Amino acid sequence: MPEDNVWEYNGCIIPKDLYYDIESQVWVKVNEDGTVTLGLTDVGQVRAGRLLYARIKKKGKFVKKGKPLASFESGKWAGPVPAVIEGEIVEVNERLIDQPDIINYDPYGEGWVVRVKPVDLERDLKDLVTGDEAIKKMREYIDEWDIVCMRCT
Repeated sequence: MPEDNVWEYNGCIIPKDLYYDIESQVWVKVNEDGTVTLGLTDVGQVRAGRLLYARIKKKGKFVKKGKPLASFESGKWAGPVPAVIEGEIVEVNERLIDQPDIINYDPYGEGWVVRVKPVDLERDLKDLVTGDEAIKKMREYIDEWDIVCMRCT
């Protein structure tokens, strides 16, 4: 990832070209083919701790906005990852089933969760933040929760 495309604060990496749901700490990347890739942010993986278990909805499943598309468990946390984009799951990162902690060391790369074919991408993106606004909101969130990011290896 190019350095000028990445913002770092308290060790937390925030790519500027992604869209974010700050509350759920989910990121969205719009792909050239019209699909979107979703995953858990660096901040989200730190708050969860080392992930030990993953359950992800199957390819072909339709996910409504706000409903879980996956759930993860760590030694200190268990919870859903909500669909911040409504649509059909077209690809699942199967590696996460056996090795969910990939998210802990590469949340924006190999740790992606699903790819979705959106129903109304323009509508759903309006509820997310990107660029400078995402950085501002993420910084506020990091400060509020006193978060320092580290990679589990």
